[in-house]
Amino acid sequence: MTEQGLPTNRALSGRNLTYGLLDELGRAIVTGAFTDTPFPTEADLAKHYSVSRSVTREAVKMLTAKGLLSARPRQGTVVRPESAWNLFDPDVLRWLLERKFSLVLLRQFSELRVTIEPGAAALAARAGTPEGLALIEAGYRRMVAAEEGRDDALDADIAFHVSILQASGNPFYAQFRDVVVTALRTSILFTNRFKGRTASLPAHRAVKDAIEARDPEAAQAAMDYIIRDVLVLIDAAEQQDANATV
Repeated sequence: MTEQGLPTNRALSGRNLTYGLLDELGRAIVTGAFTDTPFPTEADLAKHYSVSRSVTREAVKMLTAKGLLSARPRQGTVVRPESAWNLFDPDVLRWLLERKFSLVLLRQFSELRVTIEPGAAALAARAGTPEGLALIEAGYRRMVAAEEGRDDALDADIAFHVSILQASGNPFYAQFRDVVVTALRTSILFTNRFKGRTASLPAHRAVKDAIEARDPEAAQAAMDYIIRDVLVLIDAAEQQDANATV
């Protein structure tokens, strides 16, 4: 590895170099490395990372497509404000997680989840196929295994929630997979740290049972309860922070 963290293997293809540079620059942008510093020119990037101009050009083009950069006449390439970033892009979501932990970001993630996942649970109850219900059952079984130390708790929880998006049968809900996975990783790490607890098996069982019983209202309410419980914890953490600064 170079000191910039890029691979040095000469057998790597140009595409791998491009994605290595994309990851390096995207992470730097999202974590604020260029807040007070102009974004480098393609020539400077090529020299600094010891890659070709075509590699830097392609990486910059991809970052532009993600909403992180824009090219302006006579101003060169500049970092765009966060409001312009494509927050549904899986790379952007991943880089956001690498910033300093933020209760604001966690609240925003949770507010989005509470508008998505209960609806997906209701749809899964109403129209879920046997294959979709089997996915939910498998996700729940993984959570049970994690409780017994036979699986990873975070991965199992994610598998359960993703299975409900898939079981909804609505491809638009399924497209929220990356958002929900990122939100869950942030949320679960927070709840474990703030309350020292893992996901509630009974609460998740209630979602599964309602879906299997073909009860959309109960499924929606049960999923809503899980996510709003996180919002309650966020409120408590924000109050704790406010009291600490008084």
